[in-house]
This record gives sequence, C-alpha cells and structure tokens, in this order.
Amino acid sequence: MTPTHDGRPQSSDTVHLPAPTAWPMVLALGITLTFGGLITHGAISVVGLVLALIAGVGWWRDVLPEQRVEPLALSSIELRPPAIVPPRPPVERASIGEGSHRARVPVEIQPYSAGIKGGIVGGIVMAVLALAYGLVVQRSLWYPINLLSAIALPALANASVAELRAFSLPAFAIGTVVHGVVSVLVGLLYAVILPMLPRRHMLWGGLVAPLLWTGLVWAVLGVVDPMMNARVDWLWFVVSQIGFGLTTGIVVARANPLATMQTWPLAARAGVEGPR
Repeated sequence: MTPTHDGRPQSSDTVHLPAPTAWPMVLALGITLTFGGLITHGAISVVGLVLALIAGVGWWRDVLPEQRVEPLALSSIELRPPAIVPPRPPVERASIGEGSHRARVPVEIQPYSAGIKGGIVGGIVMAVLALAYGLVVQRSLWYPINLLSAIALPALANASVAELRAFSLPAFAIGTVVHGVVSVLVGLLYAVILPMLPRRHMLWGGLVAPLLWTGLVWAVLGVVDPMMNARVDWLWFVVSQIGFGLTTGIVVARANPLATMQTWPLAARAGVEGPR
C-alpha cells in the first residue's frame, strides 16, 4: 500500500485517475451562448452567463479543496504485457560524396591570403610586361601608365602620343593605385572562384579568364571611349593579362586549401565545440 497525493492509501494494483466531469462542456456552452446573444437576443446572453457561472463553481468544487478521483484496477503483473524497449541501432555517418550524400561545391576553398598574394605577384608580372611594351614599342616606360591613368584623368584622354610618353606624377600615382587595387581584387576572385571550377585551374585562370576579361574591356571601351580603344595595343594587353592569370593561378593553386564547414562534425557546425 502506497499513499496517494491526498494521503489516502493506494494499492499497488490500483491507480487513481481524475474523475470524469461534464462541467468543462457546460462552461464552454455558457461562454458560447453569452457571445451568441450579442448578435441574437440579450436573454440568450443572460442564460449563457448563468450557465458559465454555474459550471465554473461546479468545476471548482470538483478540484478544490480535494480533487475528485476514481480508482482504476490494474491487472496482475503476470498478465501485463512486457515493457517495450526500443532498439538503438548504431548510427552510421555518411562521408561527403559517398552513398548518395550530396556535397556542396566547393568542398575545399583557398585562403583569402593566397588570393591577395597572387594578386600582388600577378600585378607585378603584368606591370613588367606592360612596361616592356612601353619600352619596346613606344620607347617610353610612362606610356602604359599614362594610358591607364587616362581613365581617371580626362586631360590624358585626348593627349598626344608625345604627352603620353612623358612622365606625369599624378598619372603615375593614380595608375599605381588603380593597378594595385584591381590586381588584389581580381586575386581574391581567383581564390574564391577557382575551387568551384572543374579541374585544370591553370586553363581557366591563365587563359579563359584573361580572354573573357579582355573581350569585356574591349567591348565596353569601344562604346564608351573609341579613341582610347584605338590607342590600346590589344595583343600586348592580352599577353599581360595571360601573364597575370598564370602567375595568380599558380600562387593560388599552391596554397594549402581549407575544408569548408560541411566537412566539420555537427557539434562543431552548431558551435558547441571547435572544429579541432
């Protein structure tokens, strides 16, 4: 014999459940009639309010001061069904790309620092090729720098060949800054995009991307500034872009790749513990 919550003895073969009561349904009917009378007749609301009050009192007396319960006899232990123990099979974790497990591309990415380094080194190679063009073809190291700065300096856009061959401090400063910033940004794009492309990254980064970039610049410049478009030696431009693409691609490809978060365990992705 074990005591119940109200102090009365309870047999181990008997449990006490709350006694059934109709007061909740009467209360619901009273509330429904109370609001229904608002659109029909006031007498219906009065009847509903009375029913709700009676049901509330009756429901209260069923619960307080002592809850009404009724005993429920249990069958003997021998006749009771055995307890159900759910099986716990071992959990197998699928590897990325195996067993139809879908992997998000890329699985590995190159660090951003590799893109910055690649952009700097590629920018130096492209600058050397551009200066070689200026020295061999135009007999001036300043010609390609002034031509690049003409995008930002309207005075150089209509300058003569002699003026483009002369040294200009504002043009040198603007050309250096523009070339450096663009080279670093393109290097970051290489670090982000190359891991998502198929294999042969040198083909994509060293040939396909420079040709696409050159075609875009040629088409836009031909519409925006045809005079400037005519002054650009596009063969040397393509050579310098390919030099940049090959150099940047090599630097980015030689960096140690970093695994994306999809390769981490669930606890690490949820922030419960570190990836290492």
